[in-house]
Amino acid sequence: MSSTGEFEFIRQRLAPLAANYPGAFDLTDDAAVLSVPDGQEIVVTSDTLIEGVHFLADDPADSVAIKALRVSVSDLSAMGATPSACMLSISWPREGSDEQRERFVDGLAQECAARGISLIGGDTTVTDGPWTVTGTLFGLAPKGGVVRRSGARPGDILAVTGSIGNSGLGLQVARGTVDLNPALNTRLVKHYRVPPVRSDTAGFVRQFASAAIDISDGLIADSGHLANASGVGICLELQKIPVSAGLAEFWLRGHDSWIDGLVFLATCGDDYELLLSIPADRFEAAAVAFASKECALTVIGHVAKGRGVTVLGEGGTELQIGKAGFTHF
Repeated sequence: MSSTGEFEFIRQRLAPLAANYPGAFDLTDDAAVLSVPDGQEIVVTSDTLIEGVHFLADDPADSVAIKALRVSVSDLSAMGATPSACMLSISWPREGSDEQRERFVDGLAQECAARGISLIGGDTTVTDGPWTVTGTLFGLAPKGGVVRRSGARPGDILAVTGSIGNSGLGLQVARGTVDLNPALNTRLVKHYRVPPVRSDTAGFVRQFASAAIDISDGLIADSGHLANASGVGICLELQKIPVSAGLAEFWLRGHDSWIDGLVFLATCGDDYELLLSIPADRFEAAAVAFASKECALTVIGHVAKGRGVTVLGEGGTELQIGKAGFTHF
């Protein structure tokens, strides 16, 4: 696999990412010690990325590292927590190269520095199977202040950050099944490989949202997760879904109907935007606050009595959605 031994690789390349966290002990021990500031509590999340399932074999190794952190940072953001530390368990492909590992650590170092995250441990192994990365992230939030999926109430406004469908469409471009124009292709593939996350809005999530979830499985599917956890119904207006500039002109209009294109964008997943239930009297202030972080909030529906998700199309017609989003099985 490599000319560099496992422990030398950890000492030279990974240990520097632990330097700012005293309880990581420069990655020289088998475990780390977590310290919690007064008035805070730890929020923990974990995600696994597998080559061929969550990223493509030819995706750059640095983008794999960045995505491995961002998918979990997004979970923390949805609960109003700020990332602090991470552990990574990596099963490198046996045929992998020094260059692949070096580039992975370069991406990891870049993202840790940008998010204020310290690497505090994990594991490295080699496998004859696909490259696999499991990240566990530790975040901090004021004690009793986390936002859960279960707080939505009838009358709340349903809003989403950013735009929807870029990552799912970027995957299709990367696979060669969709070809738009060169500039848009490049932008969409980048969005798929390193999706934006909203870690700088965690405080606003706590301040304004009654419930929240990050959009990983797909907007419609994750709306269902939020509705089920809260014991409410959600009315989702498909035509209000925010779509990034240029995407409509170059792709949506090529479908048999505008609605078919929107259904794809709302079910493809991998967006890592936030879906928020916000009491109506807080929405205007929330929109101003999120805008201060250059993050648009778009109203896409509302919370109602009942159960499940109702998806409305043109003229308020209720749509039947075959598959609401991604599922592993």
